[in-house]
Amino acid sequence: MKLWEGRFEKPTAKSADLFNDSLPFDKKLWAVDITASVAHATMLGKCGIISDEECDKIVGGLKTIYGRIERGELEIVGAEDIHSFVENELVKEIGETGKKLHTARSRNDQVATDFRLYVRASFDKIKNSLGRLIRSLCDRANDGLKYIMPGYTHLRKAQPICAGHFFNAYSEMFLRDMERVTESRLRMNVMPLGSGALAGTSYPIDRNITAKLLGFDKPCGNSLDGVSDRDFVAEYLFDGSMILSHLSRLCEDIILYSTEEFGYFEISDEYSTGSSIMPQKKNPDIPELIRGKTGRVYGHLMAILTTIKAIPLAYNKDLQEDKEGLFDAEAQIIGCIDIMAELLRNISLKHANMKRAAESEFCCATDVADYLAKKGMPFRSAHAVTGKIVRWCIENKRTLQNMTAEEYKTFDPLFEEDICEVVKAWACAKARTSEGGASPVSVRQNLKTIKKRLDKLTETR
Repeated sequence: MKLWEGRFEKPTAKSADLFNDSLPFDKKLWAVDITASVAHATMLGKCGIISDEECDKIVGGLKTIYGRIERGELEIVGAEDIHSFVENELVKEIGETGKKLHTARSRNDQVATDFRLYVRASFDKIKNSLGRLIRSLCDRANDGLKYIMPGYTHLRKAQPICAGHFFNAYSEMFLRDMERVTESRLRMNVMPLGSGALAGTSYPIDRNITAKLLGFDKPCGNSLDGVSDRDFVAEYLFDGSMILSHLSRLCEDIILYSTEEFGYFEISDEYSTGSSIMPQKKNPDIPELIRGKTGRVYGHLMAILTTIKAIPLAYNKDLQEDKEGLFDAEAQIIGCIDIMAELLRNISLKHANMKRAAESEFCCATDVADYLAKKGMPFRSAHAVTGKIVRWCIENKRTLQNMTAEEYKTFDPLFEEDICEVVKAWACAKARTSEGGASPVSVRQNLKTIKKRLDKLTETR
């Protein structure tokens, strides 16, 4: 039975029922719908709107339905949405008293509350997954403290860095994601229930009782906004899009660095695939698939922004489109984070290749310029001198590392014997001791800070 059919003379067409039907996807809300209904009934009882006996009967019936669904004894079918299904089952379970559950509420504030409860829990799941990912990155960073690799700009070798610095960079990104998720969860933790259809209710309800029972910080301040606000859905999808953008960047680096051309990382066989025709292939399908799923989540963000951009107050049926995209995005976001955490734990660092690459192609040229600048030469002049040295090396098929001190001195008398030590790749990396720099000392300190921030965020609701 439809909750609203009393006003209608003719039943809705089957095609209209199918078009309106949200049960195939909103049945995911069954647990939060029952939880919110228990809190609502409890509040009605405490406020004397229904008797204690009626309250106990309704709450008991709802808990029975919860248990039957949880055990797989009750199939969620035969209603237009999950809210109708639960109410219809309650009436079957306890009789006419079940019809009193909907006193002082509307499906508008009911669905808004249910969805907030669901999204709030999903934020917590994402946050937990991000925590595991960051811990995997920290383990890799710790392993990388004793290795060097090239750092890049414009995808060209730039300067040698401690390998741990690479992994810490991604930890910083995902920490920002954790902060965003934490802030979004805090912002959306207000309760629409009690807003009614749009104007509140004439019943003497106490919304603070329900809010406390459901773990909300407070009831929403405006009933019109309460039933129509879906900012939290857009925020969820934006936060997820940023997470996927960072994952996609990490995937691109892993894909590049695991090629034979780079050879810095090796992905475990357990997280690789082969080719149906080329026996030699070992393909990075998991990072490629994560990279591909990023666009899918971006699409869900654009969809909800487009849906809510011109909806007049208060509730409109357009808002039924808020769930399917989020449900799919949730699966992609959490799935991508979790598989990446696993993959990272099973990546090998090919340190000999990284070291060889860090020592090649003039990665230490900036240190030559800095050497002269530290001896009093203006940096721009030092840059020009170093550029000439690099050009000479290219023309003579030499490197900065195999030049002699005497050869350096032909370019400028400020060079001394110690220049040959300065241009070694490890020396260049170790010299970057500024806060946030690429030296092992700085990377170790950054790693400690990352772990402290992670612990603090993990403790924050």
